[in-house]
Amino acid sequence: MTDNERLDRDSALDRVETLIETVDTDPMPVPVREIWVYGDVALGLDPIERLDIYLKKDIRLRGDSETAEAYYEQNGVKGVGQSISAEWAEAYPEYVRANSNDHAAPEKCLAAHLLGDDEPIHLEVCNASFDENVTQRLRGALAQETYEQILDPRGVCLWVEGQWDTELLKKLRGGELPFPTLSGALKQMGVDSETAAEAADTVSRYRTEQTGATVRGDVI
Repeated sequence: MTDNERLDRDSALDRVETLIETVDTDPMPVPVREIWVYGDVALGLDPIERLDIYLKKDIRLRGDSETAEAYYEQNGVKGVGQSISAEWAEAYPEYVRANSNDHAAPEKCLAAHLLGDDEPIHLEVCNASFDENVTQRLRGALAQETYEQILDPRGVCLWVEGQWDTELLKKLRGGELPFPTLSGALKQMGVDSETAAEAADTVSRYRTEQTGATVRGDVI
């Protein structure tokens, strides 16, 4: 990644605020409950190679099968009116995204609405809290030795149910939040020193291979 592809710290945090404002004001494909930042932006680094953002969202449990069927017949995407809001899809048809089974994918829809294709931003989307997902992902990565799947535990919650944490955002802008290295954070979570160092190196190398806007969706 070149310097031109990096984000200076102020621009990165301005971008986070813009994303939060969008969630705050626009209809979303699914309800968003929490917005976190984690990794480099939480550490006070400048510039930032990739901006990592975490959204906690709801799973839609009720749906309109007739609406979903009609939308599928017209547009070839399943689940609109079920897994994502039909009202949102009608208002923002350009952001509707599906998985390989032609079913509407909430995380991809959120990324399309909130991110530009070429932005160096990674979006994590899950129905669980950040801390819960960190623990789940770490457990799975350690068991399978897929360390690149680890979710960096050094996170900061900036928005919950429409409420901004302005004081925390101010501290974040000032680089005032103390965090350990990634290997140190993993050791605090009970990972042995050798594995923590290897895992942190793997995560770092994996991140440098990513380009543009990326998204991952998890269900716990």
